[in-house]
Amino acid sequence: MTGPDCAVLELRDVHRTHGDGEAAVHALRGVSLTVRPGELVAVMGPSGSGKSTLLTLAGGLDRPTAGEVLVEGEQLGALNGRRLARLRRRRIGYVFQDLNLLGSLTAVENIALPLELDGVGVRQARRAALAALDEVSLTGLGARFPDQMSGGQQQRVAIARALVGERRLVLADEPTGALDSQTGEAVLHLLRRRVDAGAAGVLVTHEARHAGWADRVVFLRDGVMVDSTAPLTGVEHLLSGSGR
Repeated sequence: MTGPDCAVLELRDVHRTHGDGEAAVHALRGVSLTVRPGELVAVMGPSGSGKSTLLTLAGGLDRPTAGEVLVEGEQLGALNGRRLARLRRRRIGYVFQDLNLLGSLTAVENIALPLELDGVGVRQARRAALAALDEVSLTGLGARFPDQMSGGQQQRVAIARALVGERRLVLADEPTGALDSQTGEAVLHLLRRRVDAGAAGVLVTHEARHAGWADRVVFLRDGVMVDSTAPLTGVEHLLSGSGR
């Protein structure tokens, strides 16, 4: 089920536990979250609070121990591997904290790959990839391999890969981590523009100034959502402290 008012992403009472017994680590404990078209949600919290776990579940890279994750009404846990891979290629753009670029492919090939895997012709996929490189100010660098690029340039290639095509859900895990402040602001502007065009976005960040680009901020601590409406002023008590 799709439509302008339908949620793009829903987490319904989601739990994620790693291990068993006394050694069990409860990464998420009963988290519920809805993100609609045109909405950017920032996720903040101390290190180990469950931010990245939330993102991997939202992107279909992991499955919850309990609860449901839905993307445009489709429950990810009910999809087999092939259908889940197809949904992720078509609807979800993911900016990984560790980038996950393929070293044997050039920048333009890295960006075009998800489109090609989804059946887009090579020439069309390359045109879209080159346009995405232009958007992140890497015009002319499409033929370079990742190890021929700086960390910041690699980060922008990863962001271009997440934004290329018609992805309805964009998930970003600290997307400005390797960038200088000016380039980081440009990347957040790109993310905001994609969301304003109708996508839904989830941004994991520890920077309050980056969360300022979001429509709503969700705070996690020890895998629990402790606040979802707090303003960005005076959030130190929500960001401090230890987490699992």
